[in-house]
Amino acid sequence: MLAEGHAPWFVGWGTLALINAGLAQGKNRSGLLWFVLSLLFGPFATLVLVLLPKVRDRIF
Repeated sequence: MLAEGHAPWFVGWGTLALINAGLAQGKNRSGLLWFVLSLLFGPFATLVLVLLPKVRDRIF
């Protein structure tokens, strides 16, 4: 069982992962992939995602 002091940390980390998934989808990237990367790397994944350019829509 988790100690009570650690619960807000896990909630914040999970919320960040959800936000990153939405941000990734807005940039035409895989939301699921960035959700998992965010769970592993947290704020570092956010930084990389923010710095990456938006993927162009494919014509074909």
